[in-house]
Amino acid sequence: QVQLVESGGGLVQPGGSLRLSCATSRIIFSTSTMGWHRQTPGKQRELVATITAGGRTNYADSVKGRFTVSRDNAKNTVYLQMNSLKPEDTAQYFCTAEGVFGVDYWGQGTQVTVSS
Repeated sequence: QVQLVESGGGLVQPGGSLRLSCATSRIIFSTSTMGWHRQTPGKQRELVATITAGGRTNYADSVKGRFTVSRDNAKNTVYLQMNSLKPEDTAQYFCTAEGVFGVDYWGQGTQVTVSS
């Protein structure tokens, strides 16, 4: 059973920062584009950021300049550094592992709440 184990969510004030982490197996990590999606109640899941095995990144327009996705190949872990957080960033954040045809695996989700 493939596992994507997320951590790092929580409550933060507007303008604050959080870092999400997601660890998985070596075989999944080394062959997948890793990324993050998010979802709020009543809305579809949306792409936040992805990073390929080669390190190429992609971001949603809404987070460009504020969020940074990175991967540590030695730890089989992908990170999402979130700065200058806004209330509209409040969502359940899901770690993802993508293959050629799209997302193959989803994490269990971690809640991020931005509120004063």
